[in-house]
Amino acid sequence: MTKLRQFARLLAAVQLLPALESGEETLVGGQAVLEGVMMRSPHAWGICVRKPSGELVTHSEPLDRPSDKRKFWGWPFLRGLATLGQAMALGYKALRYSANAALDDGSEKKVEISGWMIAVNVVISIGFFIAAYKFLPLLAATELGERFPELDGRIAFNLLDGVIRLLIFLGFIWMISRWKDVHRVFEYHGAEHKTVFAFESRDPLTTEAAQRYSTFHPRCGTSFLMTIMLISIVVYTLVPAVTFWGRFAARLALLPVIAAVAYEIIRFTAKRQKSLFALMTAPGLWLQRITTQPPDDSQVECAISALNQAMELEKQRGGELVIA
Repeated sequence: MTKLRQFARLLAAVQLLPALESGEETLVGGQAVLEGVMMRSPHAWGICVRKPSGELVTHSEPLDRPSDKRKFWGWPFLRGLATLGQAMALGYKALRYSANAALDDGSEKKVEISGWMIAVNVVISIGFFIAAYKFLPLLAATELGERFPELDGRIAFNLLDGVIRLLIFLGFIWMISRWKDVHRVFEYHGAEHKTVFAFESRDPLTTEAAQRYSTFHPRCGTSFLMTIMLISIVVYTLVPAVTFWGRFAARLALLPVIAAVAYEIIRFTAKRQKSLFALMTAPGLWLQRITTQPPDDSQVECAISALNQAMELEKQRGGELVIA
């Protein structure tokens, strides 16, 4: 029963992964995991998880930036795809580590989340994403467009499709946030943001210092997802396809393009928060009222420990962070 519950928690966390992760190549970022936090710097990542016994377990590994291996991955737009791909892969790895740590109750018989369970989890999550945010909104908009011709114009149709997609996303986030286990993940998400703020402000990495900061961060994955949904309305309007399957294929094919543009906007506004582009990321900050929750001191302690793990290895590898 414990393993089944942990698998369900992992499934929920994997589905929320894009909303829980944040960061970019040149700055620190992180991700809430099950009963812990993962933090990454440009050349390392660290994770800290609290076991059922209350003991903190930590782990860190080197991390190579995509642009260090291939310079073109540092170019605008391409850097977004490279960084997001790496973040998602690392996110799955961190979630599996946290799930297994949370299952370790100190008994001799170890229970772990196996590789095939992770694979099934990923397949289910991808299928859910395509069905919920691509297929269903398009199907609903198509049906409404056939019944009400005034909604079948290119602008009206894609605006309707976007609104339906946004409502599904907001409804899913709100419903899943009612689950106690997911609410705790959102608290760790808040701890991650507070710790990053403290680091970026050059404050001491202490629980007291971090707790003074907001849980709302402009580089959050929640803001990224909201920006994607807003941009997609405009991009899909430019697509000349008029058949259901033509529109569906275009939505899948254009996803990398939209993600790359959204990444550049988030990156830009994080450094220039008074720009006009900041208005586009504002809804994501509002949504963080759900996806981030005020953490307790023990959760902030996890986030600080994870960042310390990453930074210690970062220094060993000769890395240097430039904080604007």
